Amino acid sequence: MSDLLLLIEDEALLGEELARHYRREGWEVVHAPDLAAARRALLDDEIAPLVVLSDMQLPDGNALDLLEQMRQRRRGGEWIFLTGYGSVADSVRALRLGAFDFLEKPCDQQRLDLVVAGAARSAGAQRRLEEQADQQHQSYGIDAFVGASAEAARVREVLKKLTQVPFSALVIGGETGTGKGLATRILHYSGLRARGPLVEINCAALPRELLESELFGHEAGAFTGAKRRRRGLVEQASGGTLFLDEISELDLDLQAKLLKVLEDQRLRPLGSEREVKVDVQLVAASNRDLAARAREGSFRADLYHRLSVFGLTLPALRTRRGDLEQLVPAIVAEYNAKAGKCVRTVPQEVWQAMAAYDWPGNVRELRNVIERCVLFSDGEVFPAQWLQLEPPAAARAAVEGDVLVLPLDGSLSLEDMDRHIVATALERAGHNVTAAARSLGTTRQTLRYRAKKYGLEAPEE
Repeated sequence: MSDLLLLIEDEALLGEELARHYRREGWEVVHAPDLAAARRALLDDEIAPLVVLSDMQLPDGNALDLLEQMRQRRRGGEWIFLTGYGSVADSVRALRLGAFDFLEKPCDQQRLDLVVAGAARSAGAQRRLEEQADQQHQSYGIDAFVGASAEAARVREVLKKLTQVPFSALVIGGETGTGKGLATRILHYSGLRARGPLVEINCAALPRELLESELFGHEAGAFTGAKRRRRGLVEQASGGTLFLDEISELDLDLQAKLLKVLEDQRLRPLGSEREVKVDVQLVAASNRDLAARAREGSFRADLYHRLSVFGLTLPALRTRRGDLEQLVPAIVAEYNAKAGKCVRTVPQEVWQAMAAYDWPGNVRELRNVIERCVLFSDGEVFPAQWLQLEPPAAARAAVEGDVLVLPLDGSLSLEDMDRHIVATALERAGHNVTAAARSLGTTRQTLRYRAKKYGLEAPEE
């Protein structure tokens, strides 16, 4: 199918000549002799030209008014203007409205062909980005957060509300593997910035020196090895969403710089004397309690309060085991499609094993287990022998007298150890907070705070 070029030209001979020329070049050309005809073609016939080649002054008005109308309707395509008596004001307005170029008549045909070809490449790239955004919107709708439980429904309700408002910052909490990345993609691709970029970075994955350059960019010569200017990820995310995973690992001085960017919507790259204007929607995620870290001083309180305009905590999989009935078939179907497998039946013993397992790695661990089983499957039945679900690390812990033995094989995170210690102390003390606090050498207030944090029973005495 040929690409479409809309030609708006009131001079009949010139219009016919240009139309013939571009049809010979392989374009499908629609020729409109005035703005009324062009408006009917764009709005009533709903044509979607890749390039619009238009005279500036037409019998029934200025073509810039039509361009402005199309931009307000978010209609794509690159616009090139031809004029015999263009003014500086018109050229400035054309560029402000996003016109691709502004040429004076008479224009050499070879030069015009080069400009049209450049506009076609630009519009084609923009159209591909829009198609990709539409595909991502379908993949990351609100229902992408799967589950029939009350917890999953609550998350979807919050996500739906957030996609409808222009929020500036959001903190997503929850254990590792609960779906913070998925929630961010839903917010972006179903939200108001779906046409903009989504830039993701894990703050724990990069050293501090590299992270500053990655986030804020640098100029050539800013440090050894900086041979050219680099746009930082914050600048790259302008107009869209910046996702900072594990933001609690960000150094305090970088937190201060990030706070300034959020407040001023400007940043200064390393080694630069100028500031760059940015417009980002920031989603920060952490599996740690940022409020507690802010009170302790290991996270800037002012940044925490700026980020937590909205907050969303994702539930652990063990608190919504009923959602396995929706999650497992959906993930099996996904890996069937990827690996060309045909697993359709999940035996009862598999359902029982999954329901009994604690899922310390949450949905991420569930996906990994299902991927392994689907890849190793030989038919339509889900292979139970490849589940390989070990008992929870807490179950493998042992209490010997007054000594609690915990595994140090990496199966238990520091937070999980803390939770198990608090739970064990409360259980041994008959849930007497004072006695449990005494056995741990801490205060009732601290123990009660930690019990509440982990959802443990700590009744008033």
